Amino acid sequence: MRFKQRFALLTVSMLGFCTNAMANLTFSGTLVEPPPCTINSGSTIAVDFGDISVKSVDGVKNRKGLNYTITCTSSTLPWGLNLMLTGTATSFDSSAVQSSVPDLGIKVLRNNLAFVLNTKLSISLSSPPVLEVVPVKRSGSTLSEGDFTATAVLLAFYE
Repeated sequence: MRFKQRFALLTVSMLGFCTNAMANLTFSGTLVEPPPCTINSGSTIAVDFGDISVKSVDGVKNRKGLNYTITCTSSTLPWGLNLMLTGTATSFDSSAVQSSVPDLGIKVLRNNLAFVLNTKLSISLSSPPVLEVVPVKRSGSTLSEGDFTATAVLLAFYE
């Protein structure tokens, strides 16, 4: 019992020493914008598949390279560069851009792997990924003859 009384008295005594302690805090810094980047000098990247047999759309045949360049203003800060492809994905493949034909999409590949739309990918400006596109169709569907188009936006940005 006596131990508890001494401990309580010691605790109360220590609180008295801390009641007048104060410290001023100062915060400062500089807000900066990441350097701007452009892809293909702001020009549209067009891929023309030409005439494709409706029976050859299999996600392998008719693959085309997506030639692009990324230019970013230099910076001394350690920004992380990202690449993102935005667009409407098909309901059957999250890395395929929906085309004007319901069961047809344009799949985007980065270094031979699926490039899922609307997700950022960390990249190096000195070695950006190889991008390719290939027509794909919904499994079990039959495509009809006719023209098609598809549109997406390729973004390069620092974080």
